[in-house]
Amino acid sequence: MATELTFAIVKPNAVAAGHVGTVLSRIEAEGLGLRAMKLMQLSVEQAGGFYAVHRGKPFFDELCQFMASGPIVALILEGENAIVRWREIMGATNPANAAPGTLRAQIGESLSENSVHGSDAPDTAAFETGYFFNAMERI
Repeated sequence: MATELTFAIVKPNAVAAGHVGTVLSRIEAEGLGLRAMKLMQLSVEQAGGFYAVHRGKPFFDELCQFMASGPIVALILEGENAIVRWREIMGATNPANAAPGTLRAQIGESLSENSVHGSDAPDTAAFETGYFFNAMERI
């Protein structure tokens, strides 16, 4: 399998709870490389642009408000089969259903505040990395 890039976010609840180091340590322990990282604050509009695929769904407004509620850490990760591997490390979207040892089982609070995000496919990863990082910010 070739090396690929994926996109990840440490969400506002995890940043506020002091879990950034936990997430970064796990990324390194799992052998994924860090290619870009930034701490930032999204506006509701920016969150809406990022989650545009969910516009019109019942949870969309709540999700955008949550993602704009505090700082996030945006990341570009690299590694063999990085998209699938990162999603396995994160665990199920709902922390209540996440396997023991996954990040969402460890630090996720609820379905809507599950602490971390990861791209689900190569085209999604390309869009998401481009949404948050310009060419000068990528290594």
